Amino acid sequence: MAPSRLVKSAAAGLFVLVITAVAATVGAQTGSPNPYREDAGWAKLPAGAKWAGVISVDPAPNGDIWVFHRSDPPLLRFDSTGKVVKSFGEGLFVQAHGMTVDRDGNVWVTDAQIKDGKGNQVFKFSPDGKLLMSLGKAGVAGAGNDVFSGPADVAIAQNGDIFVADGHMADTPVNRIMRFSKDGKFITAWGKRGKGPGEFDTPHSIAIDSRGRIFVADRSNGRMQIFDADGRFIDQWKQFGRPSGVFIDRNDNMYVADSQSNKTQNPGFTRGIRVGSARDGKVTALIPFVEPDPEKNNNAGVEGVATDARGNVFAAEVSTEILKKYAKP
Repeated sequence: MAPSRLVKSAAAGLFVLVITAVAATVGAQTGSPNPYREDAGWAKLPAGAKWAGVISVDPAPNGDIWVFHRSDPPLLRFDSTGKVVKSFGEGLFVQAHGMTVDRDGNVWVTDAQIKDGKGNQVFKFSPDGKLLMSLGKAGVAGAGNDVFSGPADVAIAQNGDIFVADGHMADTPVNRIMRFSKDGKFITAWGKRGKGPGEFDTPHSIAIDSRGRIFVADRSNGRMQIFDADGRFIDQWKQFGRPSGVFIDRNDNMYVADSQSNKTQNPGFTRGIRVGSARDGKVTALIPFVEPDPEKNNNAGVEGVATDARGNVFAAEVSTEILKKYAKP
């Protein structure tokens, strides 16, 4: 409520004070009020196609929206009206997981599991679906510099360097960030399983801000960790909840998907998408994930998040198997 609209009577003033206190308590728990509205039914799947485990979403340079989900075809490109204009990837992946689109429009994705001699790799595709590069060894897991143990996400720096969040396989001791040159040559890696600075427990998503800093969604530790490009620890933020996905736009607005917070796993936080700044860490909005009883499960709702140039937010929901668009007012 704006100050100019405060009521004048003592009784009404008390009421405003109580409402303000309640709002402050809600804000402390959830971030800020939700200024977005859902644009229901925006995404229009082709006849016969169905959503399954929508895990990642990212904008193309022209404003189209790429979506990665766990059914064929797994890669879908939507235009501004929500119509599919390109799709590919049938039969290529064991478990669709992370995705990013680089400055040239190439689509990078991760396959986080192994089955029948395939999976556990990072792939680079042209916008038309031509395979341009693959990292890792198909169907092989390990801690070496040429293999992964569940690559959860990938991000591309301005100079083309490739950063991979690795360690999504169950019971793996590998929890690290790997850096490769633009032509796929290993440069460095950092991190191990743990709770200290520079250690991880399921590095689930990764993004890069305008200064080249690396933001890692250290999900099971309930924090965002920030590093320079060489892996030097800068800071950690816990105000964005228990992060499953992170997206940073060109203005350093940051969007963090939280699919796991509840009273058991992350007391004081609820699930949804927190919107804030990668510059100062301030949280300014929350798009809530509404569910009847979040204590009945430990993972539900949005795991992938992105925005378009207009500021509309796109939410990739795995458990509820849907892509949602939230329009900015």
